[in-house]
Amino acid sequence: MSDQSALSHDEQDRKKPEDQSARASRDQTPQDSNENRNEDGADSKDNGKDDKSGARKRSSKKPLIILGAVAVLLAVVGLIWWFATRNQVSTDDAYTDGNAITIAPKVSGYVVRLAINDNVYVHKGDLLLVIDKRDYQAQVDAARAQLGLAQAQLNAAQVQLDIARVQYPAQYRQAKAQISSAQANFHQAQAAYERQHAVDQRATTQQNVDTADAQRQTANANVEQARAQLQTASLVPQQIRQTAAAVEERRQQVQQAQAQLEQAELNLSYCEVRSPSDGWITRRNVQYGTFLQAGVSLFSIVTPQIWITANFKESQLERMRPGDKVNVEVDAYPKLDLHGHVDSIQLGSGSRFSAFPAENATGNFVKIVQRVPVKIVIDDGLPRDQPLGLGLSVTPKVYLK
Repeated sequence: MSDQSALSHDEQDRKKPEDQSARASRDQTPQDSNENRNEDGADSKDNGKDDKSGARKRSSKKPLIILGAVAVLLAVVGLIWWFATRNQVSTDDAYTDGNAITIAPKVSGYVVRLAINDNVYVHKGDLLLVIDKRDYQAQVDAARAQLGLAQAQLNAAQVQLDIARVQYPAQYRQAKAQISSAQANFHQAQAAYERQHAVDQRATTQQNVDTADAQRQTANANVEQARAQLQTASLVPQQIRQTAAAVEERRQQVQQAQAQLEQAELNLSYCEVRSPSDGWITRRNVQYGTFLQAGVSLFSIVTPQIWITANFKESQLERMRPGDKVNVEVDAYPKLDLHGHVDSIQLGSGSRFSAFPAENATGNFVKIVQRVPVKIVIDDGLPRDQPLGLGLSVTPKVYLK
């Protein structure tokens, strides 16, 4: 019995560790198992977080790379653009320009014929309108009559000059002869006077003495009169010049009448208004039957010569020179490509020649960039059937040398 009991105790001792391990595994709580699972899950989660952070880092670098590529591309494009446009300047402050001839009558009157209409093309010398000529024809007739009268007076004055050239020398010679005759009579009267006073009073009478005295005084007076006439008649050159001056006066009157006739004929010709140049009629404000005043604008003629007036900034003029090539884009006709060259650069800014130039010496001064007008002549590209009007907006591009 003892042996059996001992055996049973040994078997029990061997089974205890096994039973303890089994109980330990059975006695393990769900919380402990959850903790073990949490630890395993935490390890797996940590591995997932590392993968996601790496992906995020890689994704965050992509915008920077794209941004850098775009910046490099823009820099390259900007460099190419600068290199291509470094010898070009342009402005949008530019307009078409040309000659607009204002037509105004030089005489007043009613319009009896109107040969034009709005926006039509006329040639040099074409008849545009006619003013009533009757009043001016009457002035021509009166001036022509006045000229004829002045010419007749000139002819009469020339005849008087021819007569004077013969008459005045003859009068001078006649005066000299009269003074000789008067002196002879005086000597005879003097001799009779002396005889009457030299004889005895008983041999003569008082009447004879008085007669001799009277004859002597008369002869003396005749001598003085002849001398005076001789002195007047001796002014032959002066008298001839006076007559010649009268002829010159009549000649000047003839020229004055001729000028009046020419002026009357000019006024008559001004009744027909003709075109001074080729061009298009614009801004017409005259109608048939209108009474026109001299000097009042009737319409304008825009000539075919068109150029560009571009107001460049003063900072754009450093390298610009006359002769530089220019390409012009017209806003009204986008498909139109004009080519020209710089003709001239105005010697002064636009503000300097304005109606009210700036007074920089008064008040506060603010420096602003000035604009300088540049004349650009169009060489080619203008269509014949599509004329450009004045004042159209254009964009010129100047190629600097």
